[in-house]
Amino acid sequence: MAFSSRICSISLVLAFAVLVSFAEARDHLVGGKPDGWKIPASESDSLNKWAEKSRFQIGDFLVWNYDSKKDSVLEVTREAYLSCNTSTPIAEHKKDETKVQLEKAGPYYFISGSQANCEKGEKVIVVVMAARSRRSGAVSPALAPSSAFGIEAPAVAPTSGASGLKGGVMVVVGVLAAFLMM
Repeated sequence: MAFSSRICSISLVLAFAVLVSFAEARDHLVGGKPDGWKIPASESDSLNKWAEKSRFQIGDFLVWNYDSKKDSVLEVTREAYLSCNTSTPIAEHKKDETKVQLEKAGPYYFISGSQANCEKGEKVIVVVMAARSRRSGAVSPALAPSSAFGIEAPAVAPTSGASGLKGGVMVVVGVLAAFLMM
């Protein structure tokens, strides 16, 4: 009887660990604050400075808050980003709260739907980290944007596979499993 309750407990703990590992997608408020999607006041206030400090993973979401009567968000190519070309976006978003899922590793380019705002710096490059390696658990950085694309963009620093929620959950699961096996 005690043996079967331990097996049941271990199964529940492992099921919880699997669910948590798949529920890691995060929302990133663009600019780090509700009014972050705007013309930056200075170079140090640029949206790319914010993006440099953030870690973006496949499955995460970018969230913009803005007045859709005055602005919009365009996902564009690298070339359109550099020239602030608003005429042929990959995707156009016009809601007061826009939410975009990051579905692949690599750079994403976003500009204001107002060409004048874009030219004044209302634009951002977001670099999504590559998928986790199954063997090491480490996260591989996507292409280094400054060298691969010839433009100033957010830097991507490597992270440890044991960091964050997933690493903490796995430690807890290990301790619980060891305790239940006693």
